[in-house]
Amino acid sequence: MVMNYEKLMARHFPEVEQSYSSKDSILYALGLGLGADPMDEEQLRFVFEEADGFAAMPIMSVVLAGPGFWVREPDSGVDWVRVLHGEQGLRIHKPLPPAATVLGQTRVTGLVDKGEGRGALIYSERTVTDKATGDLLATLTSTTFARGDGGFGGPDGPTKQPHVLPERAPDQTVDLPTLPRAALIYRLSGDPNPLHASPKVARDAGFERPILHGLCTLGVAGHAILKACCDYDPTRFKSLDLRFSAPVYPGETIRTEIWQDDGVVSFRSSVVERDVMVLNNGRAEVI
Repeated sequence: MVMNYEKLMARHFPEVEQSYSSKDSILYALGLGLGADPMDEEQLRFVFEEADGFAAMPIMSVVLAGPGFWVREPDSGVDWVRVLHGEQGLRIHKPLPPAATVLGQTRVTGLVDKGEGRGALIYSERTVTDKATGDLLATLTSTTFARGDGGFGGPDGPTKQPHVLPERAPDQTVDLPTLPRAALIYRLSGDPNPLHASPKVARDAGFERPILHGLCTLGVAGHAILKACCDYDPTRFKSLDLRFSAPVYPGETIRTEIWQDDGVVSFRSSVVERDVMVLNNGRAEVI
């Protein structure tokens, strides 16, 4: 089976309902590395339910009410073994409650055929809504690079253009360590892929050891922006968009370089120990 443009664009995704508790919000923050310093009271508000201003991390919606690994379903026509998570975006409409029941609705918003042997791009969008209030909490956008599906006969554009980083030196640099067990903690927030836990599966996939989830790396960069640009006030964090460029191994230090221009934050992240860029073309909005 090959990808079918009309079928994928019209694909129906059932609404997903998910309830989460304050413990889930804390677990997500711990997976990103918050609380590493037990005396840091600014981080404590995300990992201790009795702390003043207890709140969920503003980027936690990336793990809520998702459709699962839907490209693996046979009727998708996608060569799922060869897909990569290329880009991720997030726009926050209202602060995420520390505990709630949310509804997620996913749709395919675009397909780009890059040509035979060059792969295809699948653009999708998910809205996350508070079931009790009906409030739209977040809109998530994602680009999947389907490396094995070029030449299916779809359109060759338009493609999303990456955010261009400033040419000057960064205004701030934030180094955040990850724990060697970070992937084992983060996977409990909703991504049980054994690639992030099993040494054998990781070796079979060509990695020397289990790798960190891409969305966890995104979360660490979001933490850096929350720290450097928002003084840990989650209500000031409004959006984030980036490209994934390389994996991180748990235990490595993620360095996020930040440029601030009024309310627009440009950023990129690298691994200090290997001098490898892992996130690029990042753009966030803060107030």
